[in-house]
Amino acid sequence: PTTVEKLSAKLPDKVLPKDFEGREDIRHLPLVTIDGETARDFDDAVYCQRSNDGKGYKLYVAIADVSHYVHPRDALDEEAYNRGNSVYFPRRVIPMLPEALSNGLCSLNPQVERLCMVCEMNLDVDGDFIDYRFYPAVMFSHARFTYTKVAAMLDDPKGADAQEHAKLLPHVQLLYKLFKVLLKAREKRGAIDFETIETQMIFDDQGKIERILPVKRNDAHRLIEECMLAANVCASDFLQEHKQPTVYRIHEGPTPEKLEALRDFLKEFGLQLSGGDEPHAKDYAKTLLKIKDRPDAQLLQTVMLRSLRQAVYSPDNVGHFGLAYESYTHFTSPIRRYPDLLVHRAIKAVLHGTTYSPGDWHELGKHCSQTERRADEASRDVESWLKCFYMQDRIGESFDGVISSVTGFGLFVALDGVYVEGLVHISELPSDYFKFDAAKHMLIGERSGKRYRLGDRLRVKLVRVNLETSKIDFVLA
Repeated sequence: PTTVEKLSAKLPDKVLPKDFEGREDIRHLPLVTIDGETARDFDDAVYCQRSNDGKGYKLYVAIADVSHYVHPRDALDEEAYNRGNSVYFPRRVIPMLPEALSNGLCSLNPQVERLCMVCEMNLDVDGDFIDYRFYPAVMFSHARFTYTKVAAMLDDPKGADAQEHAKLLPHVQLLYKLFKVLLKAREKRGAIDFETIETQMIFDDQGKIERILPVKRNDAHRLIEECMLAANVCASDFLQEHKQPTVYRIHEGPTPEKLEALRDFLKEFGLQLSGGDEPHAKDYAKTLLKIKDRPDAQLLQTVMLRSLRQAVYSPDNVGHFGLAYESYTHFTSPIRRYPDLLVHRAIKAVLHGTTYSPGDWHELGKHCSQTERRADEASRDVESWLKCFYMQDRIGESFDGVISSVTGFGLFVALDGVYVEGLVHISELPSDYFKFDAAKHMLIGERSGKRYRLGDRLRVKLVRVNLETSKIDFVLA
């Protein structure tokens, strides 16, 4: 909207000295950002040092101070609320905030001063929190690293990447040490770690997909993830302790029906899920550990994942099942998520000895959950369409794949190496009457007893691609 464009045009292009007031100066700390190759909005910077006793760790997580520039009920705020979050497509981003903020003034770009909110944490040798504090600060990012680069620096401390950043290398190595400690604490807590495959589309100059590649998560991804989890937990704890309402990121365990269905399914494989009527994440984690080397691990993991509910935003803190936290919120991405901006304002209110009330917290939580789902669906729709476009030249070809979902009307098959899904309609299955067993995720032929189950491998032939509905049809090859 023009009101937003006008307001963002008035913003300075750099941090002004008058903004330093009431802030701690941490420009001397060698904070760095670690993100993907294509990222342009840098929300978070990290730095770790040994604690004073030389045994534990002091972790700094500095987050872009968006709330300094986006004020409640101004045009920027209203639009950010409407969008709820940035939406990521394969070739472009629809940002929550205008680019002047998201890639400029708020983004923790390298070698420039930026305003931030800091969560400074002291952790003992086991990765348990001793204490933490929040404060507004002014920072200076010493480098913009990518996950690939950090992984290379850690892999080969004598290599070119490590040598190029010789000064920062020891800090990165210490971060990695802390990450290992946090990972152990995560296992002890029993958080669920689902291994999912994400894909990246590589385009040619004409904007057509050249190929689709799996994105492998390396330790640098996980390292940043653990640092963000730590800061988010502290934010949640801080607000709870000061009785300041907020939107928590909540994730409930499985419903009784889904739990029963999951247990019946696992029984077929001679597996069980411990934990009785109210299992914990730990119980899921134990089962995942048991199955990880089985050839059907992907299938079992998929069914376990589908038994859980979706995470949402709510002022009612019921904890986060998947991460095994009693209390969790989102603090680390205010450039691209509206709930994080609300959390920042709430933290600032506590620091100023006031209370922040932006309206009905339940409605806010509902709205933010809804815009998040809308963004996920939009990204998925665009990816499906692009995949159809990519596959339309390959009609008549045969592919190997795995059944990724079973429904009453047929089988969805995910192709190996292409990461594209399509449907084998029930009418295309060999002449028989197929019954759908939802609990066992399979179709069973009445006469032949032929079974098609989730996770089974199939060879299929591509027969139809419909760009209008983004649907791909296969028959058995």
